Amino acid sequence: MAEDPLSPARLALERGDYGRCLRLLEPLALIHSSATPLGGSLRLLMVTALLGQGNDEQAASCCRSLRVCRDLEIRAQAKNLQLILEAPALPLPANWSLTLPAITEAEPLEGRLKSSASPRRRDRAPEPTPPPPPPTGPTRGPVGFAIAVLAVLLLLGSLLSGCLRVQTDLRFGPPGRLQLQQTLRSESGRLLPFQRKYSQELQAAAPAPKPLLALETRQGVVSLRSANLSAAEISRLLQSTVATAAQLGGIELPPPDLQLRERNWLVGAHQRFSLEVDLRPVRGLPGLELGVQLGPLAPAALRSSLPLAAVPCADGIRWPLQPGALNRIELVCWRWSRLGLGALAILVLLGLALGLQRLRRQAGFGWPELPPPSVDEGS
Repeated sequence: MAEDPLSPARLALERGDYGRCLRLLEPLALIHSSATPLGGSLRLLMVTALLGQGNDEQAASCCRSLRVCRDLEIRAQAKNLQLILEAPALPLPANWSLTLPAITEAEPLEGRLKSSASPRRRDRAPEPTPPPPPPTGPTRGPVGFAIAVLAVLLLLGSLLSGCLRVQTDLRFGPPGRLQLQQTLRSESGRLLPFQRKYSQELQAAAPAPKPLLALETRQGVVSLRSANLSAAEISRLLQSTVATAAQLGGIELPPPDLQLRERNWLVGAHQRFSLEVDLRPVRGLPGLELGVQLGPLAPAALRSSLPLAAVPCADGIRWPLQPGALNRIELVCWRWSRLGLGALAILVLLGLALGLQRLRRQAGFGWPELPPPSVDEGS
């Protein structure tokens, strides 16, 4: 049986030698990535050693690095530890701790001895029993309130985080037409409560008898697809999906601004496209990835993208969105018309034929004629 490479570090951790435990684990952390189960296990041991040394910030940073671990149990443990470490510190009431008076304010010991040595009066009434002293010892935080805060954080994490990837595709069709596709993918392979509620809300809001969106649900994935619609209809549809997601998340988001301006030149349409998504109210949601993919487009169509740079992909441009910021992208491109290009090619060929015919006449060949009829020799 192969020896466990983490056993020396575990023995050092059991003995309370946190420094030796970290010195044994740091070289292994450079070799094994946090995405592997072994790398996740050794980083959990590092978190325990860092907590023993009082380095809460480094322990929280180590927990954040375990979001990409393929082991679901290790990733869940790291996420729970991160929520506890990053929870806000609550002020303790003053009556929960004992404050000792200063030495200068205490009664001298000599006065106490004299008063105790004086004769007591026999007819003196018995003194009342003094109240019990205040409790001493280490103070503890409000456990009930901490549990409630942790439950709320876990609920929000299950709704909007949990490694949820939201990808929105805008496909350019014929001039003046766009198609909206949206994919909500859970890295756990199972549908999150947010995904189920989101699809139910969109199905309930779909107009009858012909809905604008086609919904499809499979393992951990919710897909939406629209037909080729005008830019105004796509803009309203995008605003509806964003408003539904914001309502389920309990946040207020401004509606996204989609603009598509075209000018038709018969052979093609010159398009100017802009999209603005305000995600400044979305802050502190770990594991949430947002992105927009536009296509088919050439990389040269991109004019600007803020705050993150758009990158070329297979048949267009992928634009990652940054939560907590105002995101904006601008594109300029041409959409060529097959009918217009065919008519232009015919006109060019016709002009070329007329030019060749004119050159022929100028050379003295005259207009093209049919060959003369043959004369029968016997007639």
